[in-house]
Amino acid sequence: MNIMNVDYSTRIPNNVNLTGDRQVLKALEGWHPGYMDWWSDMGPEGFQQSLVYLRTAYSVDPRGWAKFDYVKMPDYRWGILLAPQEENRVIPFGERYGEPAWQEVPGEHRAMLRRLIVIQGDTEPASVEQQRHLGKTAPSLYDLRNLFQVNVEEGRHLWAMVYLLQKYFGRDGREEADQLLRRRSGSTEAPRMLGAFNEATPDWLSFFMFTFFTDRDGKMQLESLAQSGFDPLSRTCRFMLTEEAHHMFVGETGVGRTIQRTCEAMKAAGIEDPNEIARVRALGVVDLPTIQKKLNLHYTLSLDLFGSEVSTNAANAFNAGIKGRFGETKIADDHLLTSATYPVLKMVDGIIRRVDEPALTALNMRLRDDYTTDCAKGVERWNKVIEKTGVAFKLALPHVAFHRQIGEFKYIKATPDGDLIDDATWARRRDEWLPSKADGDFIAALMQPVSEPGQFAGWIAAPKVGIDNKPGDFEYVRIAA
Repeated sequence: MNIMNVDYSTRIPNNVNLTGDRQVLKALEGWHPGYMDWWSDMGPEGFQQSLVYLRTAYSVDPRGWAKFDYVKMPDYRWGILLAPQEENRVIPFGERYGEPAWQEVPGEHRAMLRRLIVIQGDTEPASVEQQRHLGKTAPSLYDLRNLFQVNVEEGRHLWAMVYLLQKYFGRDGREEADQLLRRRSGSTEAPRMLGAFNEATPDWLSFFMFTFFTDRDGKMQLESLAQSGFDPLSRTCRFMLTEEAHHMFVGETGVGRTIQRTCEAMKAAGIEDPNEIARVRALGVVDLPTIQKKLNLHYTLSLDLFGSEVSTNAANAFNAGIKGRFGETKIADDHLLTSATYPVLKMVDGIIRRVDEPALTALNMRLRDDYTTDCAKGVERWNKVIEKTGVAFKLALPHVAFHRQIGEFKYIKATPDGDLIDDATWARRRDEWLPSKADGDFIAALMQPVSEPGQFAGWIAAPKVGIDNKPGDFEYVRIAA
């Protein structure tokens, strides 16, 4: 079959010839009812019968891979989609550098590979669970549709990881696939595996920050796994990255539109000082200092997803040829890292210092630095929105030592500028830097749903362009009565 096209003739759309692999097809068909039960229980609440204008992959050709149409979310055709196989692909890093890429799981790396796939797979349903109530407070049909697009694609990314587990890991893989449907975001008994995916997403500004910062971590992880010497994982992640781009677009433009509306309202009211929070809030918009606090929270939660700055697990995965660096094939070095070093921020004698560590064990730090560079570009674009309105305010990423729960700075307290402080100072000043309960209550009060086509809540600006170039009053979601 043409690997570029997607076969929609089976219950599970795919471009991996599932009909020719009866054992895997049977396993996935057995998993399907549990997935649908999970989607019904934990997917978007209150909108399962609404018609949503969604994109669906019909090809994996990057020049034209999706079509748009109305569909009820439970009828969305989730499936198994891998990027085209590269002929004569080799392992691009590690001790097996230059050897042919694996088409089957290498036995000595089976446990490591399975764990990486399970962790990635666990994040996908987690974000759907975190966002399941947001539909009730959507600021427009445009935003509602974008939320649901993100949700169904996170569901498809779960299918992508489950396919790898079912096809390549036998009974262990089937058990892991079942567990992915049993854990729940925020559960005390069976939480999701990574901390940021157990946090609440209580409002739309949180959702936009999550899709900007946390989905960007997903991009970095997927890029690293797309380098993998295990070719099916590489191909899976390469196609997932095609879909992930929209999620980050939703986050960046959502925050940007929130900022734009705030600045426009301030200028119209003659408010020059962004720190006149009460006056700005009285306009029914989110003040810029509170947007900075939300940025601080979501950026630091996402930094923790990279793990410890120095990690033997990361070194082992690299040496094994399983997980590479961001843009591995574009890096001009030996791709072995046996004698290279990389600078790492560490606590040394009570001071934050930059220390050269073996590059192999500093891979998490390098990936996190690449992530921070990527985030900074988006923050700069937000600042241009503010600058154009003439408001005197700049958003900034906080120091990486600020508000950390994982890694080198877990046991210290630091300001957003990176100054070390004691616990008492932190307790006294925390609400200056992170959203307080009062901030959360104010934002929650703004979250009033708007469901008229072409209309937007007062706290957010309309987008510049519609999805699929649709006009401003397009009915992106036909809400079921």
